[in-house]
Amino acid sequence: MATARDLLTVALDAAPGRRAESGDLSLALAGAELLDLIDLRALTLDGVLIAPSDPPVTDDRLLREAAAALTRQPPYESVEDWLWRRGQGLSSLYLAAFEEEGLLARQRRRWLPAWTGDAAPVDSPARRQAADRWAAGEPVLATLAATIGIREAPAEEAPEVTEGPTGTVLAAVDDAVTELTAVRQRRAIEKAAFDNIWRGP
Repeated sequence: MATARDLLTVALDAAPGRRAESGDLSLALAGAELLDLIDLRALTLDGVLIAPSDPPVTDDRLLREAAAALTRQPPYESVEDWLWRRGQGLSSLYLAAFEEEGLLARQRRRWLPAWTGDAAPVDSPARRQAADRWAAGEPVLATLAATIGIREAPAEEAPEVTEGPTGTVLAAVDDAVTELTAVRQRRAIEKAAFDNIWRGP
C-alpha cells in the first residue's frame, strides 16, 4: 500500500476547512512511510525501535529515500525520533515529487508559499486508488487522517488499529502531532502576550 502517497492525496483533496497543518502532515507522512516500509519488509519494529532489513523493492523514489535514511547500526532509532527527523519538511518534499511526476495541478502564482491549498491532485489511477481507500474508511488511512484533522475520528463501531507495529506507529504519530500542536499554541500565546506589551494599556 502507498499509504504516504494516499495520505497526501486525500489531504490535498480535503475541504478548505479541513486543511492539515504542514508540520502535522509531515509527521503523519513520516509515519506512513514506516508503515509502507513494514509492508515491504524493509524494516521491523523491536518494541519502539526501528530495525532495518533489506532495501525495499519499489518504484517509489521517496520510499527508497526513506529506507536509505534509516539508522542501520545499533542503537537503532525510535519511531518517535524518526518522525521528528524524517518529518522535517517532508510534506514539501512530497508536494515537489507529485509536481515533478505530473500528479499535481497548481495555480501559477509565484508569490504563494509551497503549502497553500491551491494545489490539487490531477485525475490519475493513484488519485482514484486513494479515493477508493478513503471512501472505504480503511482504518490506517482513516486514523492518520483523523490525527491531522482532515477526517472525523473513526466511529466507535469502526475497526481500530491499536496493536502490533502498526498500532505502535499510529500512536507515535498521534503523540507527535499532539506535541506539535501544543508547541504552536504556546507560541501563539507568547506572541499575543508580547503584542499586548507593545500595545500598552
